[in-house]
Amino acid sequence: MNDETSNNKKTEIATLGAGCFWCTEAIFQLLRGVIKVTPGYSGGSIKNPSYYVVCQGTSGHAEVCQIIYDPEVITYDELVEIFWLIHNPTALNFQDYDIGPQYRSVIYYHNKEQELISTEYKNILESSGAYSGSIVTEIEPFTEFYQAEICHMNYYFLNANTPYSIYVIAPKLAQFSKAFKDKLK
Repeated sequence: MNDETSNNKKTEIATLGAGCFWCTEAIFQLLRGVIKVTPGYSGGSIKNPSYYVVCQGTSGHAEVCQIIYDPEVITYDELVEIFWLIHNPTALNFQDYDIGPQYRSVIYYHNKEQELISTEYKNILESSGAYSGSIVTEIEPFTEFYQAEICHMNYYFLNANTPYSIYVIAPKLAQFSKAFKDKLK
């Protein structure tokens, strides 16, 4: 799916769920070529779910980030590579301290090319033996995205002193920033 930004650059959208959207948002916001990262919910059966409803774990939604990016600066391949490295794709329905199906590993593809790239990456990783367990990441067609409540937007950068930010997000950002220096804004 393509959008036009105000300066007429072509943009594309990726929708990725790598556990808690606060962590995912903070990492993807650092990347050159990423224009906007919006936390929200996809994959469920309830229209316009709230954080409270999603956290019950029964709506079918996953916490995801919708990423608008400039494909001339960063490609979908690069976004997916980063996605695989920032979370544990063998963890079924949890990441770190977050437990429940809303924290599952999932890629919602927007077109056939995204589906092929995502599936190929998953197959390569699965056959590489890089993980001791099976990769449980779901690769599903995108249907709907519901933006999270405003209190979840830009969470880490507005709440860097909270315990979750200090003990969960900050270490991930430090590790990510060190490994991907060449891709940072």
